[in-house]
Amino acid sequence: MAKDLSNYRKSYEKEELLESNCPENPMELFQKWFINADNSEVVEETNAMTVATIGKDGFPKSRVVLLKKYTWEGFIFYTNYNSEKGKAIEDNNHICISFFWPALEQQIIIKGVAEKLAENLSDGYFESRPDGSKLGAWASEQSKVVSSREELDENLKTFEQKFDGKEIPRPKHWGGFLVKPVSLEFWQGRPNRMHDRIKYSLQEDFSWKLERLAP
Repeated sequence: MAKDLSNYRKSYEKEELLESNCPENPMELFQKWFINADNSEVVEETNAMTVATIGKDGFPKSRVVLLKKYTWEGFIFYTNYNSEKGKAIEDNNHICISFFWPALEQQIIIKGVAEKLAENLSDGYFESRPDGSKLGAWASEQSKVVSSREELDENLKTFEQKFDGKEIPRPKHWGGFLVKPVSLEFWQGRPNRMHDRIKYSLQEDFSWKLERLAP
């Protein structure tokens, strides 16, 4: 099986990213880009992001999760702490998250340090979820090998019966991570593959150093 993709080409010509338009704090630029993507009619699931970790086997692994909140401090997402992802972060909490909005010819690559979110904040978000999602957090031992789809469905039925007519609490093995960024790279597609790449790096005095990278 083979397919030659060498002729797949696209010219990027939508926007430009110049230092003169970059604020001192990269979170301001992130918010500007995110709001623009979220308000556009061409981007679906603006908050879908790739989370990359280093596993116990030494290999990197990337998967798409949903950003649930961003603040001046960083980026928040939720997962099963016992999952492959959760255990990888427990062993090495230096991770990378990235956003790619191809319709806008933009991506953002963020290196950061992941910390477990305070339990009361995880509780608050869990309470806002639909009951089906709450039950799913109980029923799925994320990343564990299962015998069949039927096993998953039976697990779900078990917890539907257990919590029938009752409040569904947050499992202790499920909660949020806050990713505190140490660098953010903003990538804007440009013609002739001469893309704009602006990188912010956190300094010891908590200021941000801005640099342009060659494409």
